[in-house]
Amino acid sequence: MYLVNGQQTNVTSLGDRSFNYGDGCFSTILVKSGRVDLWALHQKRMSEALQRLFIEEPDWDCVLQWIADAISIHHSDFVPYLSGIKLHVSRGTGGRGYSPFGVNNPQVTIHPFDYPEHYTRWKANGIHLGLSSVHLGLNPLLAGLKHNNRLEQILIKAEMETQPFDDSVVLDINQNVIETSASNLFWVKNDILYTANLSQSGVAGIMRAYILERASTFGLNIHVGSYTLTEFMNADEVFTTNALHSVVPVIGFENHFFEIGVLTRTLQEKINP
Repeated sequence: MYLVNGQQTNVTSLGDRSFNYGDGCFSTILVKSGRVDLWALHQKRMSEALQRLFIEEPDWDCVLQWIADAISIHHSDFVPYLSGIKLHVSRGTGGRGYSPFGVNNPQVTIHPFDYPEHYTRWKANGIHLGLSSVHLGLNPLLAGLKHNNRLEQILIKAEMETQPFDDSVVLDINQNVIETSASNLFWVKNDILYTANLSQSGVAGIMRAYILERASTFGLNIHVGSYTLTEFMNADEVFTTNALHSVVPVIGFENHFFEIGVLTRTLQEKINP
């Protein structure tokens, strides 16, 4: 089920610029007991992306109401504790070729979905990561954005289908550790928390932003920078984050194994639904 600008539909225009060029952005949102989680951070990220893409922002109060409507329709009989919403914005329909000149009809698409069952297992038991052979290109103009062109992630996921791992560590073309296929990476060494600088590549996730924003409250000493695979593998503990699964422990990388550490479990207690 989809709502487009507040109207329920299953069709879209073949001239939509997201379909033709990936011209837009999106955010995947956790819903708890029928209410969106961390909405302020999602709205902020979407606003920043739309501004950088020169796409007109929607009325966010209307968007929040459309999300509530979508949740109500999708869960008409029973509202589960956890579910999800994909919020997608396209520049709209029209334009000559790549040029967005004269296109000013943004399309807001809202898609509710059931909570992925495997995330519950991941949070309890941890995950094992492989190494992707797909390296992210450097693109400071779009780095950090969750724009609608996700071809690098599609290639990473396609490769994962042939691998016996839950997810993959992804490097950039300079061999720096960046993220996984759909999550941000954190690791701990000597009580310092490390995560990648995403100014050149990667997606700046909502849960990553939440942890960075509240580092002092959580008593964390965080270093954000460029790190090699060797530095990552020397970690005392590792976890991944995204808006849906929150904090998930990493118990292995290729043939290397990690303990689920105290800091990881503490953050899970503070953050995980």
